[in-house]
Amino acid sequence: MNMQREDATSLFFDTALLVDGWANNVRIETEGGCVRAIERDVARRTGDEHHKIALPGLPNVHSHAFQRGMAGLAETRGAGSDSFWTWRDIMYRFVDRVTPDDMRAIAAMAYVEMLESGFTRVGEFHYLHHDRDGAPFSDPAEMSAAIAGAAAESGIALTLLPVFYAYSGFGAAPPGQGQRRFVHDLDGFAQFLDAGRAALRSLEDAVLGVAPHSLRAVSPIELGAVAGMVREGPVHIHIAEQRREVEDCIAWSGQRPVEWLLDHAPVDDRWCLVHATHVTNEEIQGIAASGATVGLCPITEANLGDGLFPAEAFLRHGGRYGIGSDSNVLVDATEELRLLEYGQRLACLSRNVFAGGANRSTGEALYRAALAGGAAACGAAPGIAPGLPADLISLDADHPSLAERQGSALLDGLIFSAGRAAIDCVWRRGRRVVSAGRHCRRDGIVRRYRAALAGLLA
Repeated sequence: MNMQREDATSLFFDTALLVDGWANNVRIETEGGCVRAIERDVARRTGDEHHKIALPGLPNVHSHAFQRGMAGLAETRGAGSDSFWTWRDIMYRFVDRVTPDDMRAIAAMAYVEMLESGFTRVGEFHYLHHDRDGAPFSDPAEMSAAIAGAAAESGIALTLLPVFYAYSGFGAAPPGQGQRRFVHDLDGFAQFLDAGRAALRSLEDAVLGVAPHSLRAVSPIELGAVAGMVREGPVHIHIAEQRREVEDCIAWSGQRPVEWLLDHAPVDDRWCLVHATHVTNEEIQGIAASGATVGLCPITEANLGDGLFPAEAFLRHGGRYGIGSDSNVLVDATEELRLLEYGQRLACLSRNVFAGGANRSTGEALYRAALAGGAAACGAAPGIAPGLPADLISLDADHPSLAERQGSALLDGLIFSAGRAAIDCVWRRGRRVVSAGRHCRRDGIVRRYRAALAGLLA
């Protein structure tokens, strides 16, 4: 099966979630990969491709694609207590062997699963840069090109976030052996960023941002320099994910990580603070006031034992958030949203925490917020509207969990019951890349993925 071309076409939906709300009998005309026109309350015309329920595709704000290859490999308990830091040691051993061909095969697998679950854009937090001995490739774009190739093959929209990584800990501690494939100085990183820009030229709707890895991996001077290297693109940073990280930051600076960042960096609506798990109420207010997006990755945060972001307080201050698949241990947009809400229910001993008010749908509130926040974090525009890429998904109206539902109840049924099993088709730039829940290139991509893993895990 080949991906549908992006020539002019017309899609007709019985109901669709548009930028300004739900509409019925919606006709969407696409041309050149973008939405050309939208009509509501009209009759279906001859030649229209008919589906029941349309939603805008979601952005995935935070992915380390290569980690899809180690999913499930860190679930055996060690001699002592396990944590993020013991998981990281396993990740370093895995990443030691990954070649550019491996990277492309693994990333393509992750991107196929993202599309099948409702993600149509990925923010790739890309820090695997150098060859296996730590030396730069002769072509600095080698690994970036592998990621771009995986995006092209799968069809997903790519926001590439090259990562600046210089140190192993606060106070410019020298990098360790396991980090040798990540590290740069500022001049080398500027060249790497230019190489990444070149790797994106053949992709449609690609966005280039930048990602200072974390406060422990960059110096204050480097943080400012890196954030300024992409004037209009997004800026992403890991922050306050672990309690030890918070303690180490206080020992280094006298401040907590988010507190320090807000005081020393020009954090604004271009920024995405990934995780921000361990924050105070004052820090929550500061993030919300800055306009930054918090990138929440509930599946990975649960898998690593990170803790829970205090979302209830953040929502009260009008904070913006998106969702990401991070380690890709399980790639599922609906599961990220479901676990996001359920984590807060357990923490707050309350229900419908994300609904945002009386008589409001939690499912719709989650979906709309993740769409808007994710688009901002990825440097893209959200939703189904004229002039935007035709990135949308259709739901299987015959799924039992969607039976007799309308409007926001469809999203409640999707997120809290049906999950990805109810996703029927996915279009990216007007091309149908998923049909009946299955990516059109899945078989070949799975074969290459299995071959890559056979070499890596031998």
